[in-house]
Amino acid sequence: MDLTLALAGLGVGIVVGLTGMGGGALMTPLLVLVFGVPPVAAVSSDLAASAVMKPFGGWVHARRGTVNWQLVGWLCAGSVPSAFLGVLLLRLLGDDETVQHTIKIALGAALLLAAAGMLLKAWVTRHQRTDGPAEPITVRPIPTLLVGVGGGVIVGLTSVGSGSLIIVALLALYPKLRANDLVGTDLIQAIPLVISAAVGHALFGDLHLDIAGAVLLGSIPGVLLGARISSRAPGGIVRTALVIVLLASSLKLLDVPTTAVGLITGTAILAAVGVAVFRRTRRVPEPPAPAEDDREPSLTAR
Repeated sequence: MDLTLALAGLGVGIVVGLTGMGGGALMTPLLVLVFGVPPVAAVSSDLAASAVMKPFGGWVHARRGTVNWQLVGWLCAGSVPSAFLGVLLLRLLGDDETVQHTIKIALGAALLLAAAGMLLKAWVTRHQRTDGPAEPITVRPIPTLLVGVGGGVIVGLTSVGSGSLIIVALLALYPKLRANDLVGTDLIQAIPLVISAAVGHALFGDLHLDIAGAVLLGSIPGVLLGARISSRAPGGIVRTALVIVLLASSLKLLDVPTTAVGLITGTAILAAVGVAVFRRTRRVPEPPAPAEDDREPSLTAR
């Protein structure tokens, strides 16, 4: 078992525990770009690892009551069978070289969508309730089912989207849902989704248990560690770093020249630093409390 892979899984697990997303979006390109794992093997191994990791977070949300089970049912009705469809599409694409190239391009496109989705989610949830009683919503079965179908196909093809992409679609369909309910609902529906996709890859012999086992060895304690320190970590910084990593990975997978990747990534980092500095300078400091001697004398003292 490769301990370097386990360490990579540990790092990705910590990010997932801190931010609640980024497992497939980080682990799959890391396996492809750093460890030289073939794209199909990377997708299947990451799906198998996610099928074990996601129930940890899902159990917490289920206990807290931040899951809309009706939405979960409609999403799974579309995503579980369509995940098998995504795996079948891979087998219909042609010879092995064609499959590997197609999955690489599809993964790069999915990562760009995931990065954009994370930015949109961060912007929307800044203006969203995260506490108080949940407002009742009217479930829209057909649009929700179609979201599940689209998400299932993408996850079956790339392993990306069970968190980043589907949760953005839920934000658009149900803007009244609290942020915690969105995350909990998406996390629960992702469990049967990634299991379905992982089983589909395993049936076609794409699953590499040695890779999945090494990733799990590090990712499970990483998720637990990230969840424990999430209340103290600056979540905005972590999410910003995650988006930049996704951007760089997607450009590399799309065969963008290394120089261009470096320039774009550097520009994104400078922009993120500039936004952080701008927000800090706009904060209005609270006026200092008046000294004891300068306070207005009370009526009883007059």
